[in-house]
Amino acid sequence: MQTLSNPTATSQPTFDTTIKRRKTRPVKVGNVTIGGGYPVVVQSMINEDTLDVEGSVAAIRRLHEIGCEIVRVTVPSLAHAKALAEIKQKLLKTYQDVPLVADVHHNGMKIALEVAQHVDKVRINPGLYVFEKPKSDRTEYTKAEFDEIGEKIRETLEPLVVSLRDQGKAMRIGVNHGSLAERMVFTYGDTPEGMVESALEFIRICESLDFRNLVVSLKASRVPVMLAAYRLLAHRMDELGMDYPLHLGVTEAGDGEYGRIKSTAGIATLLADGIGDTIRVSLTEAPEKEIPVCYSILQALGLRKTMVEYVACPSCGRTLFNLEEVLHKVREATKHLTGLDIAVMGCIVNGPGEMADADYGYVGKQPGYISLYRGREEIKKVPESQGVEELINLIKADDRWVDP
Repeated sequence: MQTLSNPTATSQPTFDTTIKRRKTRPVKVGNVTIGGGYPVVVQSMINEDTLDVEGSVAAIRRLHEIGCEIVRVTVPSLAHAKALAEIKQKLLKTYQDVPLVADVHHNGMKIALEVAQHVDKVRINPGLYVFEKPKSDRTEYTKAEFDEIGEKIRETLEPLVVSLRDQGKAMRIGVNHGSLAERMVFTYGDTPEGMVESALEFIRICESLDFRNLVVSLKASRVPVMLAAYRLLAHRMDELGMDYPLHLGVTEAGDGEYGRIKSTAGIATLLADGIGDTIRVSLTEAPEKEIPVCYSILQALGLRKTMVEYVACPSCGRTLFNLEEVLHKVREATKHLTGLDIAVMGCIVNGPGEMADADYGYVGKQPGYISLYRGREEIKKVPESQGVEELINLIKADDRWVDP
Protein backbone atom coordinates (compact mmCIF):
# COMPACT_ATOMS: atom_id res chain seq x y z
CA MET A 1 0.00 0.00 0.00
CA GLN A 2 1.38 3.40 -0.99
CA THR A 3 1.93 5.85 1.83
CA LEU A 4 1.26 9.51 1.18
CA SER A 5 3.76 11.78 2.89
CA ASN A 6 3.47 15.40 3.88
CA PRO A 7 5.47 17.37 1.26
CA THR A 8 6.47 19.93 3.86
CA ALA A 9 8.10 17.23 5.97
CA THR A 10 10.58 16.19 3.30
CA SER A 11 13.41 18.08 1.69
CA GLN A 12 11.96 20.33 -1.00
CA PRO A 13 13.66 22.73 -3.39
CA THR A 14 13.28 26.35 -2.36
CA PHE A 15 12.74 29.22 -4.74
CA ASP A 16 13.51 32.85 -4.01
CA THR A 17 10.65 35.07 -5.18
CA THR A 18 12.82 38.19 -5.15
CA ILE A 19 14.37 39.20 -8.47
CA LYS A 20 18.16 39.32 -8.23
CA ARG A 21 19.25 42.19 -10.43
CA ARG A 22 22.51 42.08 -12.36
CA LYS A 23 25.12 44.24 -10.63
CA THR A 24 25.88 47.39 -12.58
CA ARG A 25 27.76 50.61 -12.00
CA PRO A 26 25.77 53.74 -11.07
CA VAL A 27 25.49 56.29 -13.87
CA LYS A 28 24.23 59.76 -12.98
CA VAL A 29 21.84 61.49 -15.36
CA GLY A 30 21.15 64.85 -13.79
CA ASN A 31 19.64 64.14 -10.38
CA VAL A 32 18.67 60.56 -11.27
CA THR A 33 20.92 57.50 -11.00
CA ILE A 34 20.66 54.54 -13.38
CA GLY A 35 22.09 51.22 -12.19
CA GLY A 36 24.12 50.64 -9.05
CA GLY A 37 21.19 48.95 -7.32
CA TYR A 38 18.97 52.04 -7.60
CA PRO A 39 15.30 51.52 -8.55
CA VAL A 40 14.64 50.86 -12.24
CA VAL A 41 14.25 54.30 -13.87
CA VAL A 42 11.28 55.20 -16.10
CA GLN A 43 11.91 57.16 -19.30
CA SER A 44 9.95 58.51 -22.25
CA MET A 45 10.41 60.90 -25.17
CA ILE A 46 8.45 63.96 -26.23
CA ASN A 47 7.22 64.18 -29.82
CA GLU A 48 7.16 67.97 -30.15
CA ASP A 49 9.52 69.73 -32.54
CA THR A 50 12.46 70.82 -30.37
CA LEU A 51 12.43 74.22 -32.12
CA ASP A 52 9.07 74.81 -30.39
CA VAL A 53 10.55 75.80 -27.04
CA GLU A 54 7.24 76.53 -25.29
CA GLY A 55 5.61 73.33 -26.56
CA SER A 56 8.64 71.24 -25.63
CA VAL A 57 8.83 72.66 -22.11
CA ALA A 58 5.13 71.93 -21.59
CA ALA A 59 5.52 68.38 -22.93
CA ILE A 60 8.53 67.65 -20.71
CA ARG A 61 6.72 69.00 -17.71
CA ARG A 62 3.60 66.89 -18.41
CA LEU A 63 5.70 63.75 -18.54
CA HIS A 64 7.73 64.58 -15.45
CA GLU A 65 4.66 65.41 -13.38
CA ILE A 66 3.18 61.94 -13.94
CA GLY A 67 6.38 60.11 -12.98
CA CYS A 68 8.67 60.10 -16.01
CA GLU A 69 12.10 60.46 -14.46
CA ILE A 70 14.22 61.09 -17.57
CA VAL A 71 12.94 62.73 -20.76
CA ARG A 72 14.48 62.36 -24.22
CA VAL A 73 14.34 65.06 -26.90
CA THR A 74 15.28 64.70 -30.56
CA VAL A 75 18.07 66.92 -31.89
CA PRO A 76 18.32 66.61 -35.70
CA SER A 77 20.21 69.89 -36.32
CA LEU A 78 22.39 72.54 -34.70
CA ALA A 79 19.36 74.82 -34.47
CA HIS A 80 17.56 72.15 -32.45
CA ALA A 81 20.62 71.75 -30.22
CA LYS A 82 20.61 75.47 -29.44
CA ALA A 83 16.86 75.40 -28.83
CA LEU A 84 17.46 72.69 -26.24
CA ALA A 85 19.61 75.13 -24.29
CA GLU A 86 16.58 77.45 -24.10
CA ILE A 87 14.35 74.54 -23.09
CA LYS A 88 16.68 73.58 -20.23
CA GLN A 89 16.84 77.16 -18.96
CA LYS A 90 13.08 77.64 -19.18
CA LEU A 91 12.49 74.44 -17.22
CA LEU A 92 14.84 75.68 -14.50
CA LYS A 93 13.08 79.03 -14.39
CA THR A 94 9.44 77.94 -14.55
CA TYR A 95 9.43 74.39 -13.16
CA GLN A 96 12.48 72.40 -12.04
CA ASP A 97 15.61 70.70 -13.35
CA VAL A 98 14.38 67.67 -15.31
CA PRO A 99 17.06 65.19 -16.49
CA LEU A 100 17.21 65.53 -20.28
CA VAL A 101 18.67 63.26 -22.95
CA ALA A 102 19.49 64.50 -26.45
CA ASP A 103 18.87 62.05 -29.29
CA VAL A 104 21.54 62.51 -31.98
CA HIS A 105 21.61 60.53 -35.22
CA HIS A 106 23.13 60.92 -38.72
CA ASN A 107 26.69 62.30 -38.81
CA GLY A 108 25.98 64.08 -35.57
CA MET A 109 29.40 65.11 -34.26
CA LYS A 110 28.84 68.89 -34.41
CA ILE A 111 25.29 68.57 -33.13
CA ALA A 112 26.36 66.25 -30.31
CA LEU A 113 29.20 68.54 -29.21
CA GLU A 114 26.85 71.52 -29.07
CA VAL A 115 24.00 69.77 -27.27
CA ALA A 116 26.37 68.08 -24.79
CA GLN A 117 26.74 71.51 -23.18
CA HIS A 118 23.04 71.69 -22.39
CA VAL A 119 21.77 68.22 -21.44
CA ASP A 120 22.56 65.48 -18.94
CA LYS A 121 23.03 62.63 -21.38
CA VAL A 122 23.56 62.21 -25.12
CA ARG A 123 22.18 59.19 -26.94
CA ILE A 124 23.95 58.09 -30.10
CA ASN A 125 23.14 55.25 -32.50
CA PRO A 126 26.32 53.41 -33.57
CA GLY A 127 24.76 52.48 -36.90
CA LEU A 128 24.16 56.12 -37.81
CA TYR A 129 26.68 58.22 -35.90
CA VAL A 130 29.29 57.72 -38.62
CA PHE A 131 26.96 56.94 -41.50
CA GLU A 132 28.34 54.93 -44.41
CA LYS A 133 26.04 54.77 -47.40
CA PRO A 134 25.59 51.07 -48.26
CA LYS A 135 26.92 49.90 -51.62
CA SER A 136 24.40 47.86 -53.57
CA ASP A 137 27.11 45.86 -55.33
CA ARG A 138 29.19 45.03 -52.24
CA THR A 139 29.88 41.35 -51.66
CA GLU A 140 32.27 41.54 -48.72
CA TYR A 141 34.08 43.76 -46.23
CA THR A 142 37.81 43.30 -45.99
CA LYS A 143 39.51 43.61 -42.61
CA ALA A 144 41.31 46.71 -43.88
CA GLU A 145 37.99 48.35 -44.82
CA PHE A 146 36.44 47.32 -41.49
CA ASP A 147 39.34 48.74 -39.50
CA GLU A 148 39.48 51.93 -41.58
CA ILE A 149 35.88 52.77 -40.73
CA GLY A 150 36.54 51.80 -37.11
CA GLU A 151 39.32 54.38 -36.96
CA LYS A 152 37.02 57.00 -38.48
CA ILE A 153 34.43 56.21 -35.84
CA ARG A 154 37.01 56.69 -33.11
CA GLU A 155 38.11 60.05 -34.50
CA THR A 156 34.51 61.22 -34.76
CA LEU A 157 33.44 59.94 -31.35
CA GLU A 158 36.46 61.07 -29.33
CA PRO A 159 35.58 64.80 -29.02
CA LEU A 160 32.09 63.96 -27.70
CA VAL A 161 33.45 61.39 -25.25
CA VAL A 162 36.02 63.85 -23.91
CA SER A 163 33.37 66.58 -23.56
CA LEU A 164 30.96 64.33 -21.65
CA ARG A 165 33.79 62.89 -19.54
CA ASP A 166 35.09 66.29 -18.53
CA GLN A 167 31.59 67.55 -17.68
CA GLY A 168 30.68 64.43 -15.67
CA LYS A 169 27.78 63.69 -17.98
CA ALA A 170 26.51 60.43 -19.49
CA MET A 171 26.11 58.73 -22.87
CA ARG A 172 23.71 56.07 -24.08
CA ILE A 173 25.07 53.78 -26.76
CA GLY A 174 21.75 52.96 -28.37
CA VAL A 175 21.96 50.18 -30.95
CA ASN A 176 18.86 49.52 -33.08
CA HIS A 177 18.38 46.25 -34.92
CA GLY A 178 16.88 48.10 -37.87
CA SER A 179 19.85 50.42 -38.36
CA LEU A 180 22.92 48.27 -37.93
CA ALA A 181 25.95 49.56 -39.82
CA GLU A 182 26.57 47.80 -43.14
CA ARG A 183 29.98 46.51 -42.06
CA MET A 184 28.42 44.88 -38.96
CA VAL A 185 25.73 43.23 -41.08
CA PHE A 186 28.32 41.89 -43.54
CA THR A 187 30.58 40.65 -40.75
CA TYR A 188 28.09 39.24 -38.23
CA GLY A 189 24.81 39.17 -40.11
CA ASP A 190 21.60 40.99 -39.27
CA THR A 191 21.69 39.30 -35.88
CA PRO A 192 21.88 39.87 -32.13
CA GLU A 193 25.60 39.15 -32.46
CA GLY A 194 25.97 42.09 -34.82
CA MET A 195 24.08 44.32 -32.40
CA VAL A 196 26.28 43.28 -29.49
CA GLU A 197 29.53 43.76 -31.42
CA SER A 198 28.36 47.20 -32.52
CA ALA A 199 27.79 48.21 -28.91
CA LEU A 200 31.08 46.71 -27.72
CA GLU A 201 33.03 48.61 -30.37
CA PHE A 202 31.74 51.91 -29.02
CA ILE A 203 32.17 50.84 -25.39
CA ARG A 204 35.83 50.02 -26.01
CA ILE A 205 36.45 53.42 -27.60
CA CYS A 206 34.90 55.10 -24.55
CA GLU A 207 36.92 52.97 -22.14
CA SER A 208 40.15 53.77 -23.98
CA LEU A 209 39.39 57.44 -23.24
CA ASP A 210 38.68 56.70 -19.57
CA PHE A 211 34.95 57.37 -19.95
CA ARG A 212 32.58 54.95 -18.26
CA ASN A 213 29.39 56.93 -17.63
CA LEU A 214 27.67 54.68 -20.13
CA VAL A 215 24.21 53.19 -20.53
CA VAL A 216 23.66 50.67 -23.32
CA SER A 217 20.55 49.60 -25.24
CA LEU A 218 19.95 46.99 -27.95
CA LYS A 219 16.42 47.63 -29.18
CA ALA A 220 14.50 45.65 -31.77
CA SER A 221 10.90 45.63 -32.93
CA ARG A 222 10.76 41.83 -32.65
CA VAL A 223 10.71 40.60 -29.06
CA PRO A 224 12.76 37.39 -29.63
CA VAL A 225 15.55 39.42 -31.27
CA MET A 226 15.49 41.97 -28.45
CA LEU A 227 15.65 39.24 -25.79
CA ALA A 228 18.51 37.41 -27.48
CA ALA A 229 20.50 40.62 -27.97
CA TYR A 230 20.27 41.79 -24.36
CA ARG A 231 21.01 38.35 -22.94
CA LEU A 232 24.04 38.00 -25.19
CA LEU A 233 25.27 41.48 -24.29
CA ALA A 234 24.90 40.82 -20.56
CA HIS A 235 26.84 37.56 -20.99
CA ARG A 236 29.60 39.19 -23.05
CA MET A 237 29.94 42.13 -20.67
CA ASP A 238 30.19 39.76 -17.72
CA GLU A 239 32.97 37.90 -19.54
CA LEU A 240 34.77 41.20 -20.24
CA GLY A 241 34.35 42.61 -16.73
CA MET A 242 31.99 45.35 -17.93
CA ASP A 243 29.20 46.45 -15.61
CA TYR A 244 27.30 49.09 -17.57
CA PRO A 245 23.58 49.52 -16.88
CA LEU A 246 21.14 48.54 -19.59
CA HIS A 247 18.23 50.53 -21.02
CA LEU A 248 15.39 48.19 -22.07
CA GLY A 249 12.77 48.70 -24.72
CA VAL A 250 10.95 47.11 -27.64
CA THR A 251 11.23 49.74 -30.34
CA GLU A 252 8.26 50.59 -32.54
CA ALA A 253 5.91 48.41 -30.48
CA GLY A 254 2.82 50.00 -32.01
CA ASP A 255 -0.28 51.09 -30.11
CA GLY A 256 -3.21 49.83 -28.12
CA GLU A 257 -3.41 46.56 -26.29
CA TYR A 258 -0.93 44.72 -28.51
CA GLY A 259 1.67 47.48 -28.22
CA ARG A 260 1.45 47.17 -24.45
CA ILE A 261 1.57 43.38 -24.49
CA LYS A 262 4.53 43.35 -26.88
CA SER A 263 6.47 45.85 -24.76
CA THR A 264 5.69 43.94 -21.58
CA ALA A 265 6.72 40.61 -23.13
CA GLY A 266 10.19 41.98 -23.89
CA ILE A 267 10.83 44.30 -20.96
CA ALA A 268 9.32 42.18 -18.19
CA THR A 269 11.01 38.98 -19.36
CA LEU A 270 14.45 40.57 -19.08
CA LEU A 271 13.69 42.33 -15.81
CA ALA A 272 12.59 38.99 -14.36
CA ASP A 273 16.02 37.65 -15.37
CA GLY A 274 17.62 40.51 -13.43
CA ILE A 275 18.63 42.34 -16.61
CA GLY A 276 17.78 46.03 -16.99
CA ASP A 277 18.18 49.28 -15.09
CA THR A 278 15.96 51.73 -16.96
CA ILE A 279 12.99 51.20 -19.29
CA ARG A 280 10.96 52.93 -21.95
CA VAL A 281 7.71 51.62 -23.41
CA SER A 282 7.57 52.91 -27.01
CA LEU A 283 3.93 53.39 -28.03
CA THR A 284 2.48 55.06 -31.10
CA GLU A 285 0.38 57.18 -28.77
CA ALA A 286 0.80 60.28 -26.63
CA PRO A 287 3.99 59.84 -24.56
CA GLU A 288 1.99 60.23 -21.36
CA LYS A 289 0.32 56.89 -22.13
CA GLU A 290 3.68 55.12 -21.79
CA ILE A 291 4.31 55.94 -18.14
CA PRO A 292 1.48 53.90 -16.54
CA VAL A 293 2.61 50.85 -18.55
CA CYS A 294 6.17 51.22 -17.26
CA TYR A 295 5.06 51.46 -13.64
CA SER A 296 2.62 48.56 -14.04
CA ILE A 297 5.44 46.35 -15.33
CA LEU A 298 7.71 47.32 -12.44
CA GLN A 299 4.96 46.89 -9.85
CA ALA A 300 3.90 43.48 -11.20
CA LEU A 301 7.50 42.26 -10.83
CA GLY A 302 7.89 43.73 -7.35
CA LEU A 303 10.63 46.09 -8.49
CA ARG A 304 8.81 49.30 -7.57
CA LYS A 305 5.70 50.03 -5.55
CA THR A 306 4.01 53.15 -6.87
CA MET A 307 0.31 52.35 -6.60
CA VAL A 308 -2.20 50.05 -4.93
CA GLU A 309 -1.84 46.36 -5.84
CA TYR A 310 -5.32 44.93 -6.40
CA VAL A 311 -5.87 41.20 -5.99
CA ALA A 312 -9.19 40.05 -7.45
CA CYS A 313 -10.60 36.66 -8.41
CA PRO A 314 -11.93 36.18 -11.95
CA SER A 315 -15.49 35.54 -10.70
CA CYS A 316 -17.46 32.29 -10.94
CA GLY A 317 -20.83 30.82 -10.00
CA ARG A 318 -19.97 31.15 -6.29
CA THR A 319 -19.51 34.92 -6.48
CA LEU A 320 -21.96 36.69 -4.19
CA PHE A 321 -21.86 40.16 -5.77
CA ASN A 322 -21.08 41.89 -9.06
CA LEU A 323 -17.32 41.50 -8.80
CA GLU A 324 -16.43 43.72 -11.76
CA GLU A 325 -18.63 46.55 -10.48
CA VAL A 326 -17.37 46.29 -6.90
CA LEU A 327 -13.71 46.12 -7.94
CA HIS A 328 -14.27 49.31 -9.95
CA LYS A 329 -15.80 51.04 -6.88
CA VAL A 330 -12.97 49.93 -4.60
CA ARG A 331 -10.36 51.00 -7.14
CA GLU A 332 -11.92 54.43 -7.66
CA ALA A 333 -12.03 55.01 -3.90
CA THR A 334 -8.46 53.88 -3.16
CA LYS A 335 -6.37 54.21 -6.35
CA HIS A 336 -4.61 57.35 -5.08
CA LEU A 337 -3.02 55.45 -2.18
CA THR A 338 0.53 54.11 -2.44
CA GLY A 339 1.99 50.87 -1.20
CA LEU A 340 -1.16 48.97 -0.20
CA ASP A 341 -2.38 45.54 -1.33
CA ILE A 342 -6.18 45.32 -1.44
CA ALA A 343 -8.04 42.10 -2.31
CA VAL A 344 -11.58 41.91 -3.67
CA MET A 345 -12.81 38.31 -3.58
CA GLY A 346 -16.20 37.05 -4.63
CA CYS A 347 -16.69 34.26 -2.08
CA ILE A 348 -15.29 32.71 1.08
CA VAL A 349 -13.98 29.58 -0.70
CA ASN A 350 -10.90 31.27 -2.13
CA GLY A 351 -11.03 34.56 -0.28
CA PRO A 352 -8.86 34.33 2.86
CA GLY A 353 -6.36 31.92 1.30
CA GLU A 354 -5.86 33.64 -2.04
CA MET A 355 -5.60 37.08 -0.46
CA ALA A 356 -3.30 36.04 2.38
CA ASP A 357 -0.61 38.55 1.43
CA ALA A 358 -3.02 41.49 1.07
CA ASP A 359 -3.18 44.31 3.60
CA TYR A 360 -6.98 44.48 3.35
CA GLY A 361 -9.65 42.17 2.01
CA TYR A 362 -13.21 42.73 0.77
CA VAL A 363 -14.90 39.30 0.66
CA GLY A 364 -18.39 38.09 -0.18
CA LYS A 365 -19.29 35.78 2.72
CA GLN A 366 -23.04 35.60 2.53
CA PRO A 367 -25.66 37.18 0.26
CA GLY A 368 -26.01 40.92 0.91
CA TYR A 369 -23.04 41.13 3.30
CA ILE A 370 -19.31 41.81 3.00
CA SER A 371 -16.57 40.62 5.32
CA LEU A 372 -13.68 43.00 5.71
CA TYR A 373 -10.23 41.66 6.56
CA ARG A 374 -6.99 43.07 7.82
CA GLY A 375 -4.48 40.58 6.52
CA ARG A 376 -5.83 37.14 7.52
CA GLU A 377 -8.00 38.50 10.33
CA GLU A 378 -11.70 39.11 9.74
CA ILE A 379 -12.50 42.49 11.30
CA LYS A 380 -16.19 43.04 10.61
CA LYS A 381 -19.16 42.01 8.53
CA VAL A 382 -21.18 44.84 6.99
CA PRO A 383 -24.07 45.25 4.53
CA GLU A 384 -22.87 45.20 0.93
CA SER A 385 -24.14 48.76 0.43
CA GLN A 386 -21.67 49.96 3.09
CA GLY A 387 -18.73 47.82 2.00
CA VAL A 388 -16.56 50.43 0.29
CA GLU A 389 -17.25 53.07 2.93
CA GLU A 390 -16.34 50.66 5.74
CA LEU A 391 -13.19 49.56 3.92
CA ILE A 392 -12.09 53.19 3.83
CA ASN A 393 -12.91 53.54 7.53
CA LEU A 394 -10.78 50.49 8.30
CA ILE A 395 -7.83 51.94 6.37
CA LYS A 396 -8.32 55.25 8.20
CA ALA A 397 -8.40 53.49 11.56
CA ASP A 398 -4.98 52.04 10.76
CA ASP A 399 -3.70 55.53 9.90
CA ARG A 400 -2.89 54.41 6.35
CA TRP A 401 -5.33 56.70 4.56
CA VAL A 402 -4.46 59.91 2.79
CA ASP A 403 -6.98 62.18 1.11
CA PRO A 404 -6.93 62.23 -2.70
